[in-house]
Amino acid sequence: MSSRPRILDPQAIPVESVDTHLPPLPLERLRPEFVRQRLAWWSAAASQGSHLPGDESWSPSAAPEQSRPAAVLVPLVARPEQVTVLLTMRTSHLHDHAGQISFPGGRQEESDASPVATALRETEEEIGLQASHIDILGSLPEYFTGTGYRVTPVVGWVTPPFALKPDSFEVAEIFEVPLQFLMTPANHQRRRFDWQGGSCRFYAMPWSVGAVPDAPSYFIWGATAGMLRNLYHLLSEP
Repeated sequence: MSSRPRILDPQAIPVESVDTHLPPLPLERLRPEFVRQRLAWWSAAASQGSHLPGDESWSPSAAPEQSRPAAVLVPLVARPEQVTVLLTMRTSHLHDHAGQISFPGGRQEESDASPVATALRETEEEIGLQASHIDILGSLPEYFTGTGYRVTPVVGWVTPPFALKPDSFEVAEIFEVPLQFLMTPANHQRRRFDWQGGSCRFYAMPWSVGAVPDAPSYFIWGATAGMLRNLYHLLSEP
């Protein structure tokens, strides 16, 4: 029997709770200087064994030393009206996480000098965003996925204008979501289901482009939502 569930329709899984009691992040905490400062604080704290609370949904399907290293870029885009997060929708034929909302990124190669190098290389390969537009602010805690990856989320500040060229094999769509929406816990749903005598939970952050009929909507969940939840925890720390 599989050690992890395969969720075919995450939107059908009931919402257990929503964190309406937690405050949204103020705008001053969404600026690059503050994000860089908090990521530097986390790097120092992690070296002393500190733990950042976050998505408790998944445990790694393999022991940490057996997990495959990977890295993603968490691209914070400095739009004139607001900061956004650039996300991709994966194509439906991929083996892992087909059709899901993801950050650009992938498996670390032997030629990559660091997780940052992996994130930048994969980002250019997947969506054509060049490193010259990206200012690396730091990294979030490693995230273990149910598919056996140990993912380093690398946070980057992206300065427009820039041109994108998606890899049609991997990327079905590229879109942006306001960072303030994602850093508002009232938009963080905990969803729960029973599995092999226990229960599993994951975060979801459904987002719609607008309230008009037929407006595009996106179901952000799983590892992507869990990493965003970790970003909220990190930036909300006093």
